[in-house]
Amino acid sequence: MTETIAEIVAAHRAGTTTPAQTIARCYQRIRAHGDPAIFITLRDEADAIAEAVALAAKDPALPLYGVPVAVKDNIDVAGLPTTAACPAFAYQPSQDSTAVARLRAAGAIVIGKTNLDQFATGLVGVRSPYGIPRNAMRADLVPGGSSSGSAVAVGAGLVPLSLGTDTAGSGRVPAMLNNIVGLKPSLGLISSTGLVPACRTLDCISVFALTVDDAVAALRVLGAPDPADAYSRERPVAALTAMPSKLKLGVPLDGQLQFFGDQQAEQAYAASLQRWTGLRAELIEVDIAPLYETARLLYEGPWVAERYLAIRELIDTQPDALHPVTREITLGGKPISAADTFAALYRLQALRKIADQMFAGFDALVLPTAPTTYTVDQVLADPITLNSRLGTYTNFVNLLDLCGLAVPASIDADGLPFGITLLAPGGRDAQLASIGRTFHADTALPLGATGRPQPRLPAVEAASNVEAINIAVVGAHLSGMALNGELTSLGGELVGATATAPDYKLYALKGTVPPKPGMLRVAPGSGAAIAVEVWALSPAAFGRFVAAIPQPLSIGTITLTGGTTVKGFLVEPAALDGARDITQFGGWRAYMADLAKAG
Repeated sequence: MTETIAEIVAAHRAGTTTPAQTIARCYQRIRAHGDPAIFITLRDEADAIAEAVALAAKDPALPLYGVPVAVKDNIDVAGLPTTAACPAFAYQPSQDSTAVARLRAAGAIVIGKTNLDQFATGLVGVRSPYGIPRNAMRADLVPGGSSSGSAVAVGAGLVPLSLGTDTAGSGRVPAMLNNIVGLKPSLGLISSTGLVPACRTLDCISVFALTVDDAVAALRVLGAPDPADAYSRERPVAALTAMPSKLKLGVPLDGQLQFFGDQQAEQAYAASLQRWTGLRAELIEVDIAPLYETARLLYEGPWVAERYLAIRELIDTQPDALHPVTREITLGGKPISAADTFAALYRLQALRKIADQMFAGFDALVLPTAPTTYTVDQVLADPITLNSRLGTYTNFVNLLDLCGLAVPASIDADGLPFGITLLAPGGRDAQLASIGRTFHADTALPLGATGRPQPRLPAVEAASNVEAINIAVVGAHLSGMALNGELTSLGGELVGATATAPDYKLYALKGTVPPKPGMLRVAPGSGAAIAVEVWALSPAAFGRFVAAIPQPLSIGTITLTGGTTVKGFLVEPAALDGARDITQFGGWRAYMADLAKAG
């Protein structure tokens, strides 16, 4: 039976199954499914099982303890080649990408590298010399791209989690076409270190999962600043909450949507809006013409030159090594001038101002993920036009620094999937997830193509909690770190990132699993300001959280910058024997990043 991330982790912690057994079942499913085009490189099964066995020595509280994951083959995984679906480009990475390293640190096990539209150029999933993955829902449909293999692997129930990428919709269109969740994070939230760039200023590593809650669990592990990524940003992921009681959703003005003659898709979108009304959301009409104009900038403007820049040496010296459609699109960026670029940047800045005003009037915009579906034969007969149509509601998103969540909405009598996407300004990833999880559950659709019903939606606390107790965390409980799930599972809500007064020293404790720091109060002014996050917990959750804290850590009163105080982690002085003083790093994240860089 296909399992969700939450079910897998719970079973491993309870001891009803082991990570090794889960990985073995994963490989059995891959063999039974029998589609060699999903994975470009499948990891040796014995090697993956050995890694799962070794997890027994690690903390079962790891948020992705024993979860199998597939990785798009433009993201580096140590020990496996990175091809970007172009054999002439292939190389052997010496280390994991930052995203993969964070998954592994959280207990996930990489199964293999998945197929894609070559150099992540396309939304169809047919532009690869490694074959065309079969759509999980209907074999005649395109799987969607460029993250084709990653989406199919989840939709077919082979793995519960995969990484894709999203520059113009590659993490959302395949999600719709395979009836799964596609989470396109805010720009800079997930590090792009170790990602083969398509458009470096717009690229996002994205998440595919069977449920919204699973996607957010992965995002909490992945989403953290990376000093090695110049485009990385501090964008903490807040806690999931109940859907707001007065939810306002933007919808396009009548007549603005395009379905290219697909009446079934048009009716499916109308039905999704009726479902939102049934969930007591207020629908607010909005002019989306500026979004269409922004979308035209992506492929009619200078951003195609970024694609050319990323593979300039290969395409100039070995043009025949590229897929013909990929080559045609990419070479379109070669003659673009600096003047063209600045003209487009000026217009984009104006459109961003318009979008800011637009999104101020509602909580999220609801659009079709794609306007229609196409078969493989249709796309092969008209590869560029039909590909472009699939990006109608996705191409503008990263240019405007929006975050997006694609969720299934319906499946018609012919087995054609349809989905919607929620969009909001960058930084509102958790807000979109809190809204989208309620909608997805209300559809009662099966998980991907597995036929399995959705699990019961876990309860979350209300959006506001007047009795909340704030607690400062300094180490493994930070967003994206190994123990952050202990906070989020209790309904913890991120208040914000800050620092202590300069009255503390930070130490890397000896022999802790996962690695943990200890913060010690010293004489006023003789220490340093240490980076912390403040989280809000209900009184009951705070009590459960504190009761589980092991020695030598304890909860005391922490003084923050500006003199305010909050409860937080401190260490007993006796525990510092053999500990390393890491105060000079200014925080646990910076220390861990330095360790990763060194090793």
